[in-house]
Amino acid sequence: MSKKAKVGVWVTVLVVLGIIVGSFIWYFNTASGERALKTMRSNNAGGLERVVKVYSSSGELIQSYEGKIDVQDTEYGNKVLFDLNGKRIVIYNATVVTEEK
Repeated sequence: MSKKAKVGVWVTVLVVLGIIVGSFIWYFNTASGERALKTMRSNNAGGLERVVKVYSSSGELIQSYEGKIDVQDTEYGNKVLFDLNGKRIVIYNATVVTEEK
């Protein structure tokens, strides 16, 4: 392989690498990318500092939870579960409001 061909290969590799790195930088500076980063941090750290409030169908506050919480909801929307202080909490058919501290 000639010296000119080797330089061409390296230029191509650097251009592709630059496009990949640029795409990552662009994605993680979007709102969707920031949410993905926060989700990864929450999964790796065992949750985020949050306040979870559970309301009845009439709007009355039933229970409030506070601590490092990683909330998981179901695709059907009738169940929310999380672990707090080593205990699993499962909430069915209620309005759940989760706020990050």
